[in-house]
Amino acid sequence: MAFGLITAASWLPLRAAPPTPQLLQSLEAAFNGEGELQSLLQSGPGLDPGLVERQRRVLRTQFPDARWQFTPGPAQGDGRSTVTVQVRGSRQDGPLRFLLQAEQQLALDSDGRRITSQTVLREQSILRSGEADLAVTLQIPDVVLTGQRYDVDVLLDEPLEGAILAGGIVELTPEQATSLESPSLQLGALGGGGLFRTVQAPLAPGSQTWAVLLVHPQGLLSVSKRVRVVADKAQLRP
Repeated sequence: MAFGLITAASWLPLRAAPPTPQLLQSLEAAFNGEGELQSLLQSGPGLDPGLVERQRRVLRTQFPDARWQFTPGPAQGDGRSTVTVQVRGSRQDGPLRFLLQAEQQLALDSDGRRITSQTVLREQSILRSGEADLAVTLQIPDVVLTGQRYDVDVLLDEPLEGAILAGGIVELTPEQATSLESPSLQLGALGGGGLFRTVQAPLAPGSQTWAVLLVHPQGLLSVSKRVRVVADKAQLRP
């Protein structure tokens, strides 16, 4: 089970201006249903305004009370501005209540009126169910080198002593990540501390998106995490 992230995984002419505070405010309002979203996005490399709108509607269908928040962040080493996008939402499914927390860090460019370019620097979402707010730590890198082996670990901050967990991990296809599709996962018995896997990055630059599901005595926990794959070590630094 995974619920991709909030906005398009890749919105967004190079050498453009950073988005103004007014444009970010308009984007936030539009994502929250208080304005026309597509008028703020320009079709271009990696950006399909229609897809962005469809993804927003899918998420609002899954979580009717979802709210987006756009916060300016520090500049990158190349001078591009960054924006952190957070979304929070919930839904009731029979006796179960699901809570979503998702976040992206984006490097954005604009022409002053619309978003024209985007790089996704960091992206993850966590979906919880159950009465207890089970605290976890994600030890999954945001960016790795091509061909690198790395760990995908989801740790319970307070291990469930004596409890048996079931869990699984799967790499999402680009189509699954884009459509916010929930994949099929094979679950296996785990220890009480979480899920631990070592995986390998592809040999070509791009990205990998991992979906993790943990089923525990107090409910379930679903994690989706995007990992950038780069060929240049310099790109490992912010």
